[in-house]
Amino acid sequence: MKDEALCPEVTKDEALCPEDETVVDEVLKDEALVDEVLKDEALVDEVLKNEALVDEVLKLWCTQCAGHYIPQLCQAIVRHNHKKEEEESINLKGFMVGNALIDDFYDQLGRFQYLWSVGMISDQTFKELNILCDSGSFLHTSEQCDEVLDISLEEMGDIDIYSIFSPPCTVKFNRFNHLLKRKEVGLIKRSYDPCTLQHSVTYFNLPEVQNALHVHSKNSSSKWDACSDVVNKNWKDSGTSVLNIYRELIHFGLRIWIFSGDADAVVPVTSTRYCIDALELPTISPWSAWYDDGQVGGWTQEYQGLTFVVVRGAGHEVPLHKPKQALTLIKSFLSGTSMPKLEKVTDT
Repeated sequence: MKDEALCPEVTKDEALCPEDETVVDEVLKDEALVDEVLKDEALVDEVLKNEALVDEVLKLWCTQCAGHYIPQLCQAIVRHNHKKEEEESINLKGFMVGNALIDDFYDQLGRFQYLWSVGMISDQTFKELNILCDSGSFLHTSEQCDEVLDISLEEMGDIDIYSIFSPPCTVKFNRFNHLLKRKEVGLIKRSYDPCTLQHSVTYFNLPEVQNALHVHSKNSSSKWDACSDVVNKNWKDSGTSVLNIYRELIHFGLRIWIFSGDADAVVPVTSTRYCIDALELPTISPWSAWYDDGQVGGWTQEYQGLTFVVVRGAGHEVPLHKPKQALTLIKSFLSGTSMPKLEKVTDT
C-alpha cells in the first residue's frame, strides 16, 4: 500500500489518454536502442579487450540525464553478461545517479510541487502547470505548457535554479574574476562559484581549446553551450521513463543508489521521491538523518534493491556544492555500507 501523502490525486494512467500510443512508442524506441547496443559485438569486444576493466569492479556514477543513459548502459551490460560465459562478462556491481531524470510524469509533478512549496511560484501558476504540463514530455513541452513555464520563470526572478539558495551569477558574485585579481586561483575550489557555467562556456569556446578537442573546423560559426537548444529540439527518441529498467536491474541484484541535492529546482528531491515511490519497493531501513562530522548531512532511506540519499544544502551537482558530504556519500556507496549515523558520546 502506498503512502497516500506521496501519491498524486491524479494517477499517471488517468493523466494519459489510453488511446495515445506515444508513451508506448517511446519505450519501444528505448528497447530498440538497447538491443542495438547489445548487437554491436565490435563495441562489446573492445570493452572486453580491456582486461583491467573486465577484472576490476565496474561502478558508474553521474547526474541528471544520466538517470536515463546510465541505467540503459547498465541494462545493456547485464543482458550481455547473461548471454556470455563468466570470463567474457563485465564485472558490473552497481551504479549511482544524482538529481536524475527518471520518469517525465513524476519528474514534472515533483518539480512543480517543489517550486510551489518553497514559495517560488504562485498558487495559480502551480495549478496551471499541473493541468497543462504534467502529462507532457520533460524535454519537448507543448506550446500551452511553454507559456505557463515562461510565467513561472518570471515569477521566480533572477535565481540560480540549479542551486536556489546560492547567489546568481553577477559581476558582484563573480568569484573567478575576484580570485584572478588577487592571484589566488588555487582557492577557487574552496566554495561554490555561481558563475561556473559562464566560465565553462567561455573556456570551451576558446579556439585553442576547441582545436585541442578537435570539435569542429576553424571556420565554423557554431558555439559550444552547456545546454543546446539544437540538441533538445532534435532529440526525438528520448524515452519518457526508465522505471522499468530500474525494476529489471534491481531484480539482478545491482547496488543502486539515487541521491538528491535538496536545493535543486531542475530535478528536485520531490521528483525523485515520486519516482522511487512508483517502484513500490519494500523498505529495509526507514527514513532517517545521516551525519558528517557530527552535523546532519542529509537524510536517507534504504529499500529492497535501492538506497536513496538526500544531501542537505546541495544543488543540482552535489559534489560541486557540497564536496565533503559528497565524498562521504561516495565512500559509503563504494564500501556498500549505510550512510553514517550520529555517534553518541557517553560520559566515562
